[in-house]
Order: sequence, then C-alpha cells, then structure tokens
Amino acid sequence: MHLRQWFDPEKQPTVGRTPDYRFSLANERTFLAWIRTALALIAGGLASAQFLPILHLREIIAIALLLLGAIIALRAVDHWARTERAMRLGEDLPGSKFPAILSIVVAIGAILLIILVLVRALE
Repeated sequence: MHLRQWFDPEKQPTVGRTPDYRFSLANERTFLAWIRTALALIAGGLASAQFLPILHLREIIAIALLLLGAIIALRAVDHWARTERAMRLGEDLPGSKFPAILSIVVAIGAILLIILVLVRALE
C-alpha cells in the first residue's frame, strides 16, 4: 500500500471498478469510528497526565494511551485504503487481527489500572 493513496486517492490511477457508493460510505464510517476511538484514547492520555494523582505510573499510563491513540489513527487510514482498493478490485476484504489485539491490550490495561486503584486504596 502506498502512502500516497492515504493523502490523495483521487489522483491515484483508478484500479478496478467503482464500488457501490453505500459500501464506500460504510468503509468511511468505519474509518471515522476508529478515529473517534483514537481521539478518545488521546484525550484519556492527556487527562491522565493532568489529573491523576501523583503516581509513579502516571506518565507511563499517559504515554501508553497517547501511543495507542496514534497507532489506531494510523491503522484506521491504512485499513480504509486497503478496504477501498479491495472493493474496487472485487477481492476479499482485508482481514485484520488488529481489533482482537486492541481488545486484549485495552483489557490488560484496565486490569492493571484496577490493581493500581486497589493497591492505592489499601495504603
């Protein structure tokens, strides 16, 4: 996948056929949902850095959330471009392990935060 397609898909040589616009719009809605998720994680990272009590892990939590938000934003545009190309070529849509990996990472993060809160409450 070329990065140029991310920024200017209209100037790319058109491959395949134009898909039904409903599928292209659904692909775009999926992209926007991923971007909202990325923005929420970035906001959570900034909030962690500003509002968590002074903890040794505050910066680690903030940086982890900010990095995860950045990764999701990049993954969103890559998935959008690959899906659009696959639809144009009549190929199977690209599979992805990313949602499962993201779910596991978020669940592990939540469990670690629960442990941190419990340890702090018992002090």
